[in-house]
Amino acid sequence: MSDSILLSEIAEQPAALEQLLHAETLPVRSIAQALNQRNITYVLIVARGTSDNAARYAQYLFGTTLGLPVALATPSLHTRYGAKLRFDGALAIGISQSGQSPDICAVLEDARRAGAPTVAITNDPSSPLAATADHVIPLHVGTERSVAATKSYTGQLTALALLILSMAGDETGLQMLAQAPQALAATLTLAPRIDEIAQVLRNATTMVAIGRGYNYATAWEIAQKVKELTYVPIEPYSAADFQHGPIAIVENGFPVLLIATQGAVASDLVSIAGKLRERGALLVAISDVPEILSLASEPIVLPVTVDERFSVLTSIVPGQFLSVALARARGIDPDQPRGLNKVTATR
Repeated sequence: MSDSILLSEIAEQPAALEQLLHAETLPVRSIAQALNQRNITYVLIVARGTSDNAARYAQYLFGTTLGLPVALATPSLHTRYGAKLRFDGALAIGISQSGQSPDICAVLEDARRAGAPTVAITNDPSSPLAATADHVIPLHVGTERSVAATKSYTGQLTALALLILSMAGDETGLQMLAQAPQALAATLTLAPRIDEIAQVLRNATTMVAIGRGYNYATAWEIAQKVKELTYVPIEPYSAADFQHGPIAIVENGFPVLLIATQGAVASDLVSIAGKLRERGALLVAISDVPEILSLASEPIVLPVTVDERFSVLTSIVPGQFLSVALARARGIDPDQPRGLNKVTATR
């Protein structure tokens, strides 16, 4: 792949995450201590777009690590319907690269007014969202010039993991997280292989992306990047949900992108990979599971196996590369996707 703004930002991710962890590990410990003094019984996260996919990751990590259920906010209840929501026992978290969207700020404002503790995760600590929150976790990933979010997304994932593991006092998990940027760096070697796969997919008119567990978020984020950069309709699914009807769309040559790393749901993903193979799918697998790689039409072998909780940081990079390579294979400039702006101020 030749140089572009987007590719340069993909390559910056290991260093960006190192900087985030270096700058925020101690401050986030203090935030975690303050939050642990509160009677938190659930988490409400407000986000849009790519940040919403980071929130899907948080649903799993909050649940497995702290036993806290996570709800994704409905901003229009606050900005259009005037609903008076109750926030008893809530921890409200706003996630936004820019921190500019009025509807995200509105949810956090209502939660704070109701007495709930609030946290902003943003790349701009001087933004309106940051000003709204009790606590701020800056991403420290530097200016993100490309319209498609890459390093801000992995920064959001890292910030969420840092916060949740700190609240849990999981020192072993924090040590593993500190090694994740090195594992992400290893995935940058996959670009040439993904260029080859993009040529295979260049004439696709529709696709699906499938994940489960932590990487359900990855399926959503890759689908978003493919739609943004290539204009190919692609829908994300949980492996479980996909078998409840949508699998009927799969026929010979139908492109399926499967994200499947080692961990608690690997056996489920082996099972669906087998079913997709039987139906003749063009199966592209981002995986470190040997059985799945052997079933794939186009395997993408993750070079490093990490703890399942942090596999979202390594599995997303091949999807980022694929979105860029597929755009170029289709004659599209990935640095200038049509109709999109970096900041979308929804209300």
